[in-house]
Amino acid sequence: MNNHIKGILLITLGTVSWGGSGVLSQFLFNVKGFHPMDILPIRCIFAGIILLAIDAIIYKSNIFSIWKTKDAIALFLFGILGMAGIQYTFFQTIYYSNAATATILQYLMPIVILFYLMFSNRKIPPLLDIIATILAMAGTFVLITKGKITTLSISPRALFWGIACAVDAAFYTLQPRSIIKRWRSTLVIGWGMLLGGLFMTIFAPFWDSHAHFDMESIIAMSLIIIVGTAIAFYGYLESTKYLSPTEISVFAALEPFSSIILSMVFLGTNFGFYELIGAAVIVISIGMLSHK
Repeated sequence: MNNHIKGILLITLGTVSWGGSGVLSQFLFNVKGFHPMDILPIRCIFAGIILLAIDAIIYKSNIFSIWKTKDAIALFLFGILGMAGIQYTFFQTIYYSNAATATILQYLMPIVILFYLMFSNRKIPPLLDIIATILAMAGTFVLITKGKITTLSISPRALFWGIACAVDAAFYTLQPRSIIKRWRSTLVIGWGMLLGGLFMTIFAPFWDSHAHFDMESIIAMSLIIIVGTAIAFYGYLESTKYLSPTEISVFAALEPFSSIILSMVFLGTNFGFYELIGAAVIVISIGMLSHK
């Protein structure tokens, strides 16, 4: 298997797993009465421990050695701003809307990356990039207004957290690329998750949670930790070793589709004509950005 195919398989695994995670989280919010901070610290801490244990077993190396290098600061920032940030903003968007809408808004990420590269390189983007950006913004407008200029089909809070999630997704896609290449995905993501989870317990200690854990909740939480967190983040960020940022963007568009389909099948979420058109336009714009 060549590296390009390996990257495609990894990002497919990661994005579909992440989409399923959003649907399971929506189930816990809507059906079981959970709050995002009832889930996030537990999710990150346990997933981080799992990945660090896997790294120690497979590579038989000192998992603490990275903290003795110049990459320690970058790893710390990745854990706090990247890992904790992306999960908190994503779950807040789900809480105020639904899993599919949160996923679609998150995938405005390529537009954020485009503007970042434009300003950092001080170059006007090609015409295709400008058209794709306008299309993505138009798709988002249709999605959040259902085609009615004077109304929002999602709450202002959901829109705010969705845009924040897109910005943070761009950060956590670009920032850890170099340290993952120098080290290992399991090590970097494991420490990032553990740090992010411990950081969030400062504001929401999970041992003080009033969430009701029954068998369904425990099963859903276990799947979120193992599949929707450990496997999802490993697949996504490991793929950055083999794919370019624009390739990552287009294959990551599998996540909105998986989230929409799973939401409709398992949660009975209804999506009208305008929502589906808006989602399709966003995905087309991402494909345009990634095609070249």
